[in-house]
Amino acid sequence: MDLKDMRYFLALAEEGNFGRAAQRLHMTQPPLTRYIHGLEERLGTALFVRTPKGVTLTEAGQTLLEEVPNLLTLAKRATERTQLAGQGLIGQLDVGLFGSGVLDVIPRMLARFHKARPKVKIVLHNLTKDAQLNALRERRISIGFNRLVPEEEGITVEPVFRERPVVAIPATNPLSVRPSISLKDLDNVPLITYPNVPMRGLAQAVADAFEAENVRLKVEQEVEDVVTAVALVATGFGVAITTQSAANLRLPGVVFRPLTSKTLRELELSCLYRTGDPSPVLQTFLEVVHEFAREANRHGGHFTPV
Repeated sequence: MDLKDMRYFLALAEEGNFGRAAQRLHMTQPPLTRYIHGLEERLGTALFVRTPKGVTLTEAGQTLLEEVPNLLTLAKRATERTQLAGQGLIGQLDVGLFGSGVLDVIPRMLARFHKARPKVKIVLHNLTKDAQLNALRERRISIGFNRLVPEEEGITVEPVFRERPVVAIPATNPLSVRPSISLKDLDNVPLITYPNVPMRGLAQAVADAFEAENVRLKVEQEVEDVVTAVALVATGFGVAITTQSAANLRLPGVVFRPLTSKTLRELELSCLYRTGDPSPVLQTFLEVVHEFAREANRHGGHFTPV
């Protein structure tokens, strides 16, 4: 049986009369009579008993009547959900995140998207840059966010906004009273940084800046994420060069000062996704991302942390 069979059968079963059922279905009686007869032949059993006043259900017809409304409801629900999915109103968005990326703008973008598309399930994945690229290739995530993303075939990388680098300093450190910190101020100062990984990242950008400006880099500790880095700063292990959004952590015992450097002036955050991915959910989320990027451009490419 198909949906047309079920609708015709249900109309006749509920009306108990070919004429009234045909009128309800916006058709004439003879075609409906032929259709019901053909349905009974295909099923190999009578569904109705014809009477002078109309029809009544056989036992087989009564059994079918118990199932058809549920099937029609499921079919309607499937149709509606398919249409919603096609509009990006339901589904799942898998997002690749990293360290400081969860401290400011990305959560704001996700919140705006969730408000507009509350039925889309957002699943967050904390992944390194190379892990995000692998997850995109293997279709385990829909979109990722990271910095210093290399060109990759089949992957689109779009700048979202830029952040100024800052220095996290223990409040007891003499440097904390300065309004800004130059790279030369950090000459041979114990620095908490991130581990060198196969792909170029913030640690390499910092190391390159120190070398370019002829400043001695003293790595005191390597950590995996910005939260750990700032927590170690709070305990006096050293200072850390990070992004402006890290100031949202507001850990006691830590102050943040702008970094002045000829080489390391800003850090760009980009989104990355599969080129040509037609997912309606992804496309609707990209609209939010692009809106945020336009807002950032109106502010010179930067967002101020909240």
